[in-house]
Amino acid sequence: MEAEAAKYIGAGLATLGMIGAGIGVGTIFSGFLQGATRNPSAAGGQFTNLILGAALTEALGILAFVLGLLILFS
Repeated sequence: MEAEAAKYIGAGLATLGMIGAGIGVGTIFSGFLQGATRNPSAAGGQFTNLILGAALTEALGILAFVLGLLILFS
C-alpha cells in the first residue's frame, strides 16, 4: 500500500468520530425531550445539563474533524 493511500484511509477513519457526535447529540436531546414530557416542571433544571452535554459532544466531533484534517494535510 502506498503512503498516500494510507494517509487517506487514516484521515477517513479519524473523522468517524463526527458520526458518533451526531448520534450522541441526538440521544442527548431525545432523552431530554422524553424527560421533559414526563415531568415538565423538572425540564428547567436540566436545561443547563442539556446544553453542556451537547456542547461537549460537539467539541469531540470537531476534534475528530480537526485530527482528520491534520492527518490529511501533514
